[in-house]
Amino acid sequence: MKKSTFPTPQDAEAAFYEALESADLEAMMEVWAEDEEIVCVHPGGPRFAGFEQVRGSWAQILGSGRKLKVQLSNPVVLSGMMLAIHSVHENITVEGESRPRGAVAATNVYLRTGKGWRMILHHGSPTPVEARAPADSPKILH
Repeated sequence: MKKSTFPTPQDAEAAFYEALESADLEAMMEVWAEDEEIVCVHPGGPRFAGFEQVRGSWAQILGSGRKLKVQLSNPVVLSGMMLAIHSVHENITVEGESRPRGAVAATNVYLRTGKGWRMILHHGSPTPVEARAPADSPKILH
């Protein structure tokens, strides 16, 4: 049974990223709906569906021993009475690494339940490195 109540989707999202940064599996799973229809896709990975698969995927990530710091940017939020969709860029730094990793484009979907808002989908995709033209190349307008 879930102990935490998240009054808003933003509260659930804050708890999600706090759990990720603190590598706290129990806190992470408090955010998720306890449902077989939940889905999680980590960048470059397979799709995990259902509470046990999602929990297993997070157990592996959070148990890796790597400490993550996540800065969110470029939020786009769509909210309704029962469903909220948040699209963000996750700018991730791994403790001990000299340079930040590339941004992850993440979509987080939250459902309003009888016990507050819960995550039902997290989908992360690596963002492409922006192609840069050499400084001396001519600029062509189409």
